[in-house]
Amino acid sequence: MNACRVGLVTPGAHPEMAEIEAQISAARGRISPLYQVLLNSPAVVQGWEAMLTAIRLNTSLPPRLRELIILRVATLNNAPYEFDAHVPHALAAGMPPALVDELRSGPAPSQLQGLEQGEAEVLALTDAMTRDIEVPDAVFAPLRARYDDTQLVELAATVGAYNMVSRFLVALRIGH
Repeated sequence: MNACRVGLVTPGAHPEMAEIEAQISAARGRISPLYQVLLNSPAVVQGWEAMLTAIRLNTSLPPRLRELIILRVATLNNAPYEFDAHVPHALAAGMPPALVDELRSGPAPSQLQGLEQGEAEVLALTDAMTRDIEVPDAVFAPLRARYDDTQLVELAATVGAYNMVSRFLVALRIGH
């Protein structure tokens, strides 16, 4: 496979980055190759960590739903590193291993077994935002009926943020 396109910053190599490295380690348990790349830009890594932490830990979305979105985006964007990084989170959120395996293979949401009520509609949003950007009214209407404005913002932000993550990973060949 091709190597990462930019250098990985060794944690501890830049004393001025100690605070953000400590935050990343505390939140994630380690400084992954993704964050070692992000450490090349102090401004980007700080903003990235703040936004992704908010989406991962501080929204009202159930963890299973969030992880369903993340795994779907990773599959659609051919970002196996991101998919693999989130499998433990999906399993911890109660997603059955069989559903994780199905998500990895990428069938249409209507073909997935083991989805809970409303999850196919969220996957339709995920697919529309990831593939086409524009979300048709017919895709949005069932979500409007189920979720309030806060949750709709959080759904769209989760899809958008993890598209950013997966596209960043793929473009820079992180984790290949």
